[in-house]
Amino acid sequence: MTTTLAGGRAARRQTTRRVRPRRSPAALLLLAVWAGAAAVLWLWWHTTPAIADDTGRILGAGRITGLLAGYLMALVVLQMARVPALERRVGSDRVARWHAMTGRYTLSLVAAHVVLTMWGYTRQAGESLGDIVRQTADSVGRLPDLGKAATGTGLFVVIGLTSIGPVRRRLPYDAWYHLHLLTYAAVYLTFWHQISTGNDFAVEPAARTFWYGLYGTVTALVVWYRVLTPVRLNLRHRLRVTAVVEEAPGIVSVLIGGRRLHRMGAEAGQFFRWRFLAPGLRLSSHPYSLSAPPRPDTLRITVKANGDHSARLRELTPGTRVWAEGPYGALTARRRSRGKVLLVAGGVGITPMRALFETLPGAAGDLTLLYRAGTTRDLALWDELAAIARERGARLMYAVNSPDGERPDISAQSLRRKIPDLDRHDVFLCGPPGFARSVYEALREAGVDRGWSQSMSELPSTSGRVGSSPSL
Repeated sequence: MTTTLAGGRAARRQTTRRVRPRRSPAALLLLAVWAGAAAVLWLWWHTTPAIADDTGRILGAGRITGLLAGYLMALVVLQMARVPALERRVGSDRVARWHAMTGRYTLSLVAAHVVLTMWGYTRQAGESLGDIVRQTADSVGRLPDLGKAATGTGLFVVIGLTSIGPVRRRLPYDAWYHLHLLTYAAVYLTFWHQISTGNDFAVEPAARTFWYGLYGTVTALVVWYRVLTPVRLNLRHRLRVTAVVEEAPGIVSVLIGGRRLHRMGAEAGQFFRWRFLAPGLRLSSHPYSLSAPPRPDTLRITVKANGDHSARLRELTPGTRVWAEGPYGALTARRRSRGKVLLVAGGVGITPMRALFETLPGAAGDLTLLYRAGTTRDLALWDELAAIARERGARLMYAVNSPDGERPDISAQSLRRKIPDLDRHDVFLCGPPGFARSVYEALREAGVDRGWSQSMSELPSTSGRVGSSPSL
């Protein structure tokens, strides 16, 4: 059994809208980040007296690494705040990469700050480098708020270790996610010693006011967008499961009903974080894309059973309450800048692509969808895709393994043969990381500009062979 869910008149109106690309503010945001770092460096320079010896240089280095670490801590939390300007215009995938990079720099600066500062204190006390551990323990017990900072630093180390690729892949998603939330506690615990023991804030009241303002603003954004906004959304729309339908082996669609869903502001290509209030699922919150355009009374997600959480979704019963956060993501029609579009989907990455295939503005011949799966049986939502292609005059291709298991040739050359004017297309890409990287490289080699839209979702690997839809 499969679902057939179309967006109705609203989705058809969307296809006739004029293409009005919206530029990403990423460049301006990065400029603002660097301007803030420059201000921190100026504060250190302004409040640093003449340095006469090696001990002063070591302590000065400890101060600047501490100031920069404190600044980046605020950015780490800001990148977790789900601010719409970041999530919908920059893109959740890009913000996630920024968050991971900022976290690595923060942890490195924190480590350098601790070592350099304690080394400087050890030299001031006339002791050798071998006494640094004892000096650290003495400082933690003697200086105000340093005990809290030590606990927060320990939390940062744990979070950093569990975010390393091989470690993260071994951890269940829920365990990693909840450990990651300890970032809030780590930042809170390390904040106070910056004010109470930081010379820069003691001698420069304006800097202290700015620091309070920075952390206060970030805290307000987290409370508003991570707590109050989801509460308002769920109280207003009252989401519940209405049906669960098997689309293909191991792939199910969950239909979710509610009140005035068209006022949620969701667009084709976006995703929500879903928490199903059923036994064994209440503590789990996972991101799944919409697999059909939002309707006034129904949302749909389509999920492949890749873990305990996704496998248990088939057991959901109608009436189960749903808690959602979102919508998130910038993989929408707003990113389009050209007349023609290629959509590339790998595995269950077809879910946002299916919604976009129905709603992206364009005339007959403007849209092409390439769908990559292991076998033809794994082509979830294929009947819907074929119907959309016929109605819109779009091109639909699939990529599956050959009968002997041979993988397909999705190279620059094969793509150019299938789509001769590929370099004049925008490209939307969603699929497993390995698949997305290989397709990205092939597209770049084929002459596609870097500006095309992409979403590299963490999905299980798939494989395929390029072919054309038998219905076209």
